[in-house]
Amino acid sequence: MYRMRLLAIRKARGLEVLYNGLERMIYALDPLWRRIGYDRLERPAAVLEGWTKGALFDCQMCGQCILSSTGMSCPMNCPKSLRNGPCGGVRQDGYCEVKPQMRCVWVEAWTGSQKMNDGMKIMEVQKPVDHSVKGSSAWIRLIRERRVANTSVRTRKGATQ
Repeated sequence: MYRMRLLAIRKARGLEVLYNGLERMIYALDPLWRRIGYDRLERPAAVLEGWTKGALFDCQMCGQCILSSTGMSCPMNCPKSLRNGPCGGVRQDGYCEVKPQMRCVWVEAWTGSQKMNDGMKIMEVQKPVDHSVKGSSAWIRLIRERRVANTSVRTRKGATQ
């Protein structure tokens, strides 16, 4: 898993393109997902997501994926589960103080983010992890949030016209 994680970081730009395309495709199928029902899709989507992202990124299924902001490096692999950058214990050689055989997740995240089209997304402050959604599908959550946001925008536009 660790080798695949490092490979994903080295190939961050290509994976970013793939990830963005997949996200657009999943969102475009929202009418189908609504017909099937999000609650019915949650479990199979979480299994599929866990398998694919687990194999590629050593994903920990926090339910709040930020791979596109962290150079395809899952911050939940940090032994301290830090979501907004490295701790003060990163060694000079870039290795973790807790797991000395592992490169710091955030050193790798910075490296991967610099290969991506929007490498400055790593500077965005992330919300703390909501442990109540651990194990759920970040893909399903993303679609639901985007649909709600788009509905709100259309409602506000309709009110101002």
